[in-house]
Amino acid sequence: MANIFQTLKLYKFPILMVLACCGLYWAFAYDLARTDFIKLITLYAALFFLSWQLIKQLGWNFWVLAGIGVLFRLLFLPAIPNLSQDFYRFLWDGRLLVQGVNPYVITPQLFFTDLSTALEVTQGKQVAQATELFEGMGALNASHYSNYPPINQLCFAIAALFAGKSILGSAMVLRVLIILADVGILYFGKKLLEGLKLPLKNIFWYFLNPFIIIELTGNLHFEGVMLFFMVWSLYLLHKRKWFWAAVLLGISISVKLLPFLFLPLFFKWFFKKKGSTAPTTAVERLNPTRLILFYSVVLGTVIVTFLPFISSEFITNFSATIGLWFQNFEFNASVYYIIRWVGFQTVGWNIIGTVGKILPIVVILALLALTFFRPLDSVRDTKEIRTKHLLSGMLFAVSVYFLFSTTVHPWYVATPLMLSVFTRYKFPIVWSAVVFLSYSAYGANGFDENLWLVAVEYIIVIAFAITEIVSHTTNRKGNFRIVEG
Repeated sequence: MANIFQTLKLYKFPILMVLACCGLYWAFAYDLARTDFIKLITLYAALFFLSWQLIKQLGWNFWVLAGIGVLFRLLFLPAIPNLSQDFYRFLWDGRLLVQGVNPYVITPQLFFTDLSTALEVTQGKQVAQATELFEGMGALNASHYSNYPPINQLCFAIAALFAGKSILGSAMVLRVLIILADVGILYFGKKLLEGLKLPLKNIFWYFLNPFIIIELTGNLHFEGVMLFFMVWSLYLLHKRKWFWAAVLLGISISVKLLPFLFLPLFFKWFFKKKGSTAPTTAVERLNPTRLILFYSVVLGTVIVTFLPFISSEFITNFSATIGLWFQNFEFNASVYYIIRWVGFQTVGWNIIGTVGKILPIVVILALLALTFFRPLDSVRDTKEIRTKHLLSGMLFAVSVYFLFSTTVHPWYVATPLMLSVFTRYKFPIVWSAVVFLSYSAYGANGFDENLWLVAVEYIIVIAFAITEIVSHTTNRKGNFRIVEG
C-alpha cells in the first residue's frame, strides 16, 4: 500500500493530466455540437496542451503512454460522431455490400427518388434504417456515387455483418477496427523508429495526438487504416522485404487512394550503390528489374481488390466522383483560395473548373522534381539514409499536394503527421494543432467559411515549415545542402 501511495505522489501531475484529458475527451464525445466553435476549439486547445505535457514528462515510458492512448480511444467507443456525417454513408455502403449490391452503381438519392432504377440495381433488397442513414449523411453525400475503395468497403461490410440493424452498433464496430489500426501503427512505427535510430517517443505525436484520437477514433475516418498498411509496408521495405511491402502498399491504396501519390518516390529506393563510396551515375545504380516488379505487385494488388466491382458503369461513376474533389468541392484550401480570389477580380466568377484541372499538373511536376532532382545528403548509402530520404520525400509530396488542393478536410492532415514522426520536420504537428480552426465554418446559421481563420492556419503552418526547411538545409557555415530527413 505504501508503494502505491508513493507512486501516486511521484506521478501526481501526470495522473491529474490523464484524468483531465479523460474529462475533456468525454465532453468532446458526448456534450459537444459542431456548431459550438468556441467550446470546440477551447476543448481541443486544452487537450493538445495536456497531451504535449504528457509526451514531455512520460516520453521515456513507452508502454505507459501507449496504455493512455488506448484509454483515450476507448472513451469514444459508444459515441456517435459529432463532427462528421460521413460515417452514415459508410454504413449505407456496407449494408448494400453484404446484400450483394454493388455500392458503386447507385446513389442513396437514386434509391429514394428513382424507384425503377433502385429496384433494378438492388433487385428489391432493402437497406436497414435507410431513412435514418439517408437523412444523417446529408444531401451532398447522398447525391454522388461512392468513392471509397474496396478495402475500405470491406470495413463497412464488417460493420454491417456484426451490427447491420443498429447505427450505434455499426459505429462501434468501425471504431474498433480504427483503434486496432492505430495500435498496429504504434507497433510497426516503433519498430521502424528503432530501425532508423530515432527516439521512440516520436510515435506519440501520432498515437497520443488529440487530433488523431478525435478525427479517426471519434469521427470514424479511415486514414488510420490506410496509414497502418502504409507504415507496415515501409517497415518491410526498410527490412528489404520489397515483395510484401509492395502488397501492403497496394492494400493501403485500396483503403484510400492517396498513397498512389507516393509511387514515383520509390524509384530511388531501387538504386544500388556499386563499389566506391563516391556517388555513381544513375545508370550504374538503378536496379530496373526489381523496380518494375515492385510497381507491378503494387498495381496488381490494387487491381485484384477492385476486380469484384469492375464494370463500365463502375469506371464511369468512380472516376466522375473522384473528379468532383478537384473541380467542384472547396474547403479549407490555401493556394487555391488565393487563385480563386484572383479569378473573381479578373473574370468575375469562380474558376474552380479550370484551376481544378491545372493544379494536379503542378502537383505532378513537383512530385517529379522530388523524385529525380533531390539527391541524398551523403556519399554514404545506408538503408537508414535511404529510408529517411524516402520518408521525408513522401512528407514533402503530400504537403505540396494539400497545399494545392481545393479541399483539405481536417482528417487529411493525418498522413503528413504520420510521416513527420520519422523525419526531422515537425510542421505537421503544428498543422494538427491549428487545423481545427477550419471547423469555424460550421455555424448555427449553416456553412460559412471564415477565410481569416483559414489564413491564420496556413500562415502559421507555412511559416513554421519554411523556418524548418531553411534551418535544416543550411549548414553552420551558411552553405546550402539538401537534407534527406
